[in-house]
Amino acid sequence: MRALDKTEAQPIAGTEGANYPFWSPDSRSIAYTAAGKLKRIDIAGGPPQTLANTSAPRGGAWGADGTILFTASLGPLSRVAASGDDPVTVTRLDPPRQGQHVFPQFLPDGRHFLFYVVGTPEGSGIYLGSLDGGEPKRLAAANSTGAYLAPGMIAFVRQTALIAQRLDLNRGELVGDPVRLADPVSSSEVGVTGFGSFSISADGRVAYRSGVGWMAQLKWHDRTGKAVSVVGQPDSSLLQYPALLPDGTHVAVNRTIQNNPDIWQIDLVRDRMTRFTFDPGVDIVPIWSPDGMRIVFSSTRKGPFNLYVKSASGASAEELLFETPKNTYAQDWSGNGQFLLYSDTDPKTGRDLWALPMSGTDRKPIEVVRTPFEELNGQFSPDARWVAYETNESGRFEIVVQPFPVPTGKWQVSTGGGIQPRWRADGKELYFIAPDGKLMAASITAAGATFSTGTPVPLFPVGLVPGLGANNQQYAVSRDGRFLINQRVETSTTAPITLLLNWKPKP
Repeated sequence: MRALDKTEAQPIAGTEGANYPFWSPDSRSIAYTAAGKLKRIDIAGGPPQTLANTSAPRGGAWGADGTILFTASLGPLSRVAASGDDPVTVTRLDPPRQGQHVFPQFLPDGRHFLFYVVGTPEGSGIYLGSLDGGEPKRLAAANSTGAYLAPGMIAFVRQTALIAQRLDLNRGELVGDPVRLADPVSSSEVGVTGFGSFSISADGRVAYRSGVGWMAQLKWHDRTGKAVSVVGQPDSSLLQYPALLPDGTHVAVNRTIQNNPDIWQIDLVRDRMTRFTFDPGVDIVPIWSPDGMRIVFSSTRKGPFNLYVKSASGASAEELLFETPKNTYAQDWSGNGQFLLYSDTDPKTGRDLWALPMSGTDRKPIEVVRTPFEELNGQFSPDARWVAYETNESGRFEIVVQPFPVPTGKWQVSTGGGIQPRWRADGKELYFIAPDGKLMAASITAAGATFSTGTPVPLFPVGLVPGLGANNQQYAVSRDGRFLINQRVETSTTAPITLLLNWKPKP
């Protein structure tokens, strides 16, 4: 937190790992998400208070009556009292046009609110909703959620410009001509659709950023942590989710160009990058088939995130592999090629793990783990007899392993928290990221139905790109034991926050 009459920002104690903070109406408290929880903390001091579980940190809004809107899971918006209570769903998805409702913002009356819909091109954009019920109305196509700007306007990002347009609340429409406030202003800053790098106070002051202030780069490290080589140049296009081809010659990644997330391939031998998907929908989380001939990814082409598959050569069009009203994200493809591990989001149970058979006539998904807790970032062992994943059943995310396909037991591998598990090629070691940002290694012994793990040992700090990794890992492990890590690269000049004062619309 930084006061405007000060030059230094100070960390708020107790908010380690926080995402997407938002203020209480009286400016005395801040709500945020961390470790799968929606929390609040008083800025005067004291410990944070947990309000609700959330598997999808996608912002929130705190109303004058003490109602907090937030995303409990990747789906509709939920509400919860600022004192804490059981969340209640507020909005309803309209599939196939809509896949997610994210980044709510209250209007001054405390009953109406704006939010962003992730979905098909004709379904996505800014919507107007109400706590009193009723069908939300689509206000505009945009690249970010909207925020109220006095008097009577809303501001949002369209392409690269922050624009404002008058809102007729009675008609539920934007009227008049849009006015440009600033350009450029970034959106999807952390690779999350609907996020805008701007904020507006009640008195009309506007803060915004024109860039992210950092880049990402894939770097090869040996087991000691020594950087042995880099892949390409530092990338400002929200590089994430590196998936290494089994033979180590290519890596598939996500990049966001002009606010459109797509899959790209990097030829590690020729040091050449090519675009792999071209649809205006959101294409994320690539997964290679074991033979390297196909790539599975998640896309919003039909509203919710569904699973698609495409020839790795790009010679054929992508095909819809698996469709469900829930958002689904590819996680891993078993080494024998028989199963695709994926996660989905359920309003009642949060994130769960399933296995989709990739051959035969019975393609019914197999339940891997489905509990009231969050299970994500699943990985098959090399022999496909075990699944490692992260779960917050203990109150914080830990790495556990269970047999596949029949979960006859469960063993915890991490001892002090952990996320993003990866197996060594021979299955005798499991890696994960500890809360302090270090890459950990735990020895694994698995024979028949018995499983045991050694005490995890730290290898080196990884320096992952912050705020990413909810849908898949941010590093990969090669067959020869090297680590390809998506790391943050500081730029020579950090993108500043610009404060716009005394803006008034023309009569």
